[in-house]
Amino acid sequence: MHYIMQACAENNIPLIVLDRPNPNGDYVDGPVLDTAFRSFVGMHPIPIVHGLTVGELALMINGEGWLDNGLKCKLMVVKLKNYTHQTPYVLPIAPSPNLSDSLSIRLYPSLCLFEGTSISVARGTKFPFKAIGYPNEGFGSFAFAPLSIPGVADKPLHMNKICYGTDLRSANSSIKSFDLHYLIEYRNKFTDFKQFMLFPDFFNLLAGNNILQQQLEQNLPEEAIRKSWEPKLSAYKALRKKYLLYSE
Repeated sequence: MHYIMQACAENNIPLIVLDRPNPNGDYVDGPVLDTAFRSFVGMHPIPIVHGLTVGELALMINGEGWLDNGLKCKLMVVKLKNYTHQTPYVLPIAPSPNLSDSLSIRLYPSLCLFEGTSISVARGTKFPFKAIGYPNEGFGSFAFAPLSIPGVADKPLHMNKICYGTDLRSANSSIKSFDLHYLIEYRNKFTDFKQFMLFPDFFNLLAGNNILQQQLEQNLPEEAIRKSWEPKLSAYKALRKKYLLYSE
């Protein structure tokens, strides 16, 4: 959407955004992206869970001047009817083969950072983003083996190896936080941090900063990590209110 807005702004073409519910739009949490770590997986100075619909995000991008060269897009957002940010919403079509249902979508913010580590998020199984594990029997009693599934997970991490860890399929789907517990728990299973942090640069892009990686290496508790997100997270929450189209 950002790139579409940029192209429309550069070519003086109006853009109409048909808004849609955000299944994780009922809360705001996580570190705010440092623009030094901008990438396709994180482009704006917003937290991992931004709590906006795509229409509200478009208004924020435009209003905060985040398009290149200070351009503004001729934007119109067609609002949703009968929606608030507390309205439960189940996507009628899975947004990805690896996000197959509401639980995986709900767990995704808390598990996506594992993609920068040596921990499998069960890509290559029938329950991606609903389990985590590593090829070591000491990591948990639940076992799964990632397989190659063409078009879904061609070469998943730890392919054809038995991973041991945690089955999250009975997790609470109404969670309203970016849960650091899993990340800290599995980091603490490694004595060698480099063995855990398999793709450090990618982890930083997912986190939107390089501080979280340092905090994990230092074994900081969750409370200290969360405290470091302030005041940027509070400032974002105040900014977000300017662009809300729906009540909370």
